[in-house]
Amino acid sequence: MLLSLLTLASLAASIVGLPSSTYVQHETRHVLPRGWQKADRMPAYEVLPIRIALTQGNLDKGYDHLMDVSHPDSPNFGKHWTAKQVAETFAPTQESVDAVMEWLRNSGISAERISRSQSLGWLQFDATVLEAENLLKTKYHLHRHETGKPHIGCDSYHIPEHLRPHVDFITPTVHFDTKIAQANEKRATASATAAAGIPVQSKAALEITDPYNGFNPKKGADIDIEALLDELEDCNTHITPNCLRALYRFPPGFTANPKNSYGIVEYTPQAYLQSDLDLFFANFSRRQVQRTPITNLINGAVVQTEVQSFAFNGESDLDLEYAMTLVNPQNVTLYQVGDLVQGASFNNFLDAIDGSYCTYEGGDDPLQDATYPSPFPGGYTGPANCGGFAATKVISTSYGYNEADLTAPYEARQCNEYMKLGLQGTTFFYSSGDFGVAGNGGQCISKNGSFNEGGSGMFNPSFPPTCPYVTAVGATQIRPGASVTEPEEACETVIFSGGGFSNVFGLPSYQSTAVTSWFANNSPPYSAAQFNNTQKSRGYPDISANGANYVVAVNGIFSLVYGTSASSPVLGSIFTLINEARFAVGKGSVGFINPTLYAHPEDLNDITVGGNQGCGTPGFSSAEGWDPVTGLGTPNFPKLLARFLSLP
Repeated sequence: MLLSLLTLASLAASIVGLPSSTYVQHETRHVLPRGWQKADRMPAYEVLPIRIALTQGNLDKGYDHLMDVSHPDSPNFGKHWTAKQVAETFAPTQESVDAVMEWLRNSGISAERISRSQSLGWLQFDATVLEAENLLKTKYHLHRHETGKPHIGCDSYHIPEHLRPHVDFITPTVHFDTKIAQANEKRATASATAAAGIPVQSKAALEITDPYNGFNPKKGADIDIEALLDELEDCNTHITPNCLRALYRFPPGFTANPKNSYGIVEYTPQAYLQSDLDLFFANFSRRQVQRTPITNLINGAVVQTEVQSFAFNGESDLDLEYAMTLVNPQNVTLYQVGDLVQGASFNNFLDAIDGSYCTYEGGDDPLQDATYPSPFPGGYTGPANCGGFAATKVISTSYGYNEADLTAPYEARQCNEYMKLGLQGTTFFYSSGDFGVAGNGGQCISKNGSFNEGGSGMFNPSFPPTCPYVTAVGATQIRPGASVTEPEEACETVIFSGGGFSNVFGLPSYQSTAVTSWFANNSPPYSAAQFNNTQKSRGYPDISANGANYVVAVNGIFSLVYGTSASSPVLGSIFTLINEARFAVGKGSVGFINPTLYAHPEDLNDITVGGNQGCGTPGFSSAEGWDPVTGLGTPNFPKLLARFLSLP
């Protein structure tokens, strides 16, 4: 299923017909999550807390609103919205509220029993099992997990056909909200229909907290830092901050405007070690020794030091060592998310920086996202953080999912939040993945919808990079034996730049010319059985930066590190410097940058060599212009700086 940008949020038709008594299936679950078994029918007299997520209003106009403040040709470029403007614009329409309320009243649920959330996004009431079954044309069962945990749910439910455009989803129904602790364990059994009809994995959204997740950086050889006598001479084998400055022609930071800000997101138990930061700074940024990031602890998060290894410290050390060095003296904000028991998802982070998201379209999905207070011993017992943390002007995240891990409605809801935050002037960078056209760990998708080990099957795009409202970052490398001033190529050392085409999101207009041109000139020898070749879906990545041979201090030693995990914070640093320059002349943050990048590809270094193999194929190939390996290319800082300084 492809979601056009006009139907991205509602997943339903936009034309509302007359009220009808015809019921249609709204959601279904084909397979129980792993470890669960259906038990007895629920007694008719038991009471259930029913929550109805209302479809948000004006989301069909969200893309146009974002383009109005983001496209370089718009007279309103840079006129970002306030949070209040966003909330008021996208609140559910009164038509939706009235239609659902009328259905409930006609079904015997009086208005006095119904309450509405503060954000206006959902309705809730208590109902007996008998009332709920009659209302939703379903049957509720008790389910039991192998650990003994109970859950109440149904296999599918129905609503009147005329309400489909007004209702996003209803709980409790097909979504399992009982949390089962499965530390560092891969989940492989389907629970609901995911993107493109592929089975979704229970708790897949919490997999980003797994230190062994395939999105994390890859460790290479340990190195002797004393052997790096001339940094710029060794850039083809050892990337350092000065190599990146030479590659992309950007200077060291020299100011710290209080209006500027840069955020790095990390998920517990992964954490940085201050001793590693100091070791790195002592060699590459001496004035920063003992400097720490501004730390925001979300949902009981801790910067843990009890468990130390590359898997637990490599990501955070890499992100912070390079981000802090490249934007110094500008401070870097660390968003540390999730407790040590449940961890967290991207939705949990978004809740913390935008309180309205906590209840938007009924709130987070308990099938996927962490819930607080934690139901587990030793977990965070405080309330979930809904708001209270400010969004920085640039946010870089080096974690991700397979698009097929999650449902299309789940991804659409989150993608729309990036649109709303982009309207407010925040730039989101997400690494595109390290397995080429394959997914996390090199997995591809078999004909039956299950993941395989990567030797064949359908290409496996990543999310959030396929969301058209974020900037997806691929990876390049200096060619073997080449100097730092020569053109780069797509990364094919240890990792392969993640790239391809979405199975969920439609082709945004800002990208349509680039994607159409690529298909016309570089049509790959693959069929629709391998990738979405409709030429109507979102392509990624958008941009790239070096992702090979990074010199990183981890656990007291220097090692070479590889991955788009490195590329994303570098791009975030470069655009933080661009924001710094804009603030210095009285302008605001750049916000959503994709429309400007695609309108002016000449501001980037085109990458035309290399590919992103996977799924038993060579993958896609780099080419002139945009391609699904390195996007539009790597940053040319002087050109980008001039471009964004020329805009309002």
